[in-house]
This record gives sequence, structure tokens and C-alpha cells, in this order.
Amino acid sequence: MKIAILATAALAMSLLTACAPTAPAPSPTAEVSEAACLARGGVIQRGGKLQLPTCVTPYADAGKTCTDKTQCEGACILEGNLEPQASVTGQCQKTSVQFGCYARVVDGKTTGAICVD
Repeated sequence: MKIAILATAALAMSLLTACAPTAPAPSPTAEVSEAACLARGGVIQRGGKLQLPTCVTPYADAGKTCTDKTQCEGACILEGNLEPQASVTGQCQKTSVQFGCYARVVDGKTTGAICVD
């Protein structure tokens, strides 16, 4: 009888242990993320309202005049006067991260303005 009680207790303990929460799998470390960012030619910078670290990659065609995204590595954007116009030219986005107020330029026309903080 004593062996049966011990066996039952051991079984109960193993079942409880199996149900216990396990530690989550480790997420990539900051060094790995930074290394991947650097490998793409970027740098880690804090940005936005929350100042979260973000990989910012510069674009080779930054500032080039454009009328559509197809002419840029990033987006074709218009900053400054964001009023709808019949025909506009924008500039190729400088980096992979764009804060501030701007409108995208598609086929020579602006989309709705957006402010990203």
C-alpha cells in the first residue's frame, strides 16, 4: 500500500511539473538585431514618440526628384505644402524611417497627407 501511495504521489508530481509554465524561448538579442541592421547598412536610432530603437537604413537615391515610388528605393514623398495639386514632383525618401508630415506621390499626384510621430 505504501508503494502504491508513493507511486501515485510521484505520478501526480510529474503531471503537475508537466503543466508548469516554461520559460519563453529567448528572443533575438539586441546585438543580433544590431548586427543584422549594420549588415544592411543601417544604424540603430531611437525615434518616434516612444523613442524605440529602430534600424534606420539610408537610401542611395535620397532627395532625387520623382513622380512615383517606382523611381525610388523607398517612397516618393512630398513635404511642406501638402495641399492637393493637379501635378506634383516629390523627392525620394532619405531613409527607411520617415517621421513628420508628408504625402506620398503616386503617378505625379499626392495621396492624403499623413503625420507620423
